[in-house]
Amino acid sequence: MSSTTDTTAAAGARPQIVGPDAGPEAPFPLRMEGKVISGFGRGSKELGIPTANLPVDASLTPWIADAKSGVYFGYAALNLPASHPNAHDGDNITFPSASSSSSPSSSSSSPRSSSAFAVFPMVMSIGYNPFYKNTVRSAEVHVLHRFAADFYDSHMRLLLLGFVREERDYASLEALVDDINLDCRVARASLDRDAWRPAGASPEGAEWLVKPL
Repeated sequence: MSSTTDTTAAAGARPQIVGPDAGPEAPFPLRMEGKVISGFGRGSKELGIPTANLPVDASLTPWIADAKSGVYFGYAALNLPASHPNAHDGDNITFPSASSSSSPSSSSSSPRSSSAFAVFPMVMSIGYNPFYKNTVRSAEVHVLHRFAADFYDSHMRLLLLGFVREERDYASLEALVDDINLDCRVARASLDRDAWRPAGASPEGAEWLVKPL
């Protein structure tokens, strides 16, 4: 039986780390990609938590039709234009030569072309957001990095590694924001384990994240 880290702030509190220490379990990892589109315009304005939206299209992402609505976490890879102020941010996943048997690694110190994909931790919501009573299902990604400008139309790839919680309604906007901030902390803590870094969680997925377009 694999060991699972069960860290809670207090009795009855939500877990601060989710998933077994050994790494993601089925059905993860899951993949999703597309160009960033305009969303509802609430992330930055009302919540102070900017999000990037991807189309929810079962013909492009078959698994999403049956996916449970709620909050997921993993990694986002962004192909930012050279003119973007954050074009050189993020981790660079490097791969060994064909003669090497070692696994891909993640490094922020390796030089990276501005046309390459940059990898960031992320937390995302798939669902209807009951607080706002949306009638259209959405996929809203909060990349855990501070960006100086929007990146609409940039190509984004997502490697989902785990599920944080089901979506829920809230009595107030403040309660919603508090829960989202906790989601972010849970995602960061859960990913901060060797078996949950891109190459450790899914070598093939890590390679896919940064594969040239």
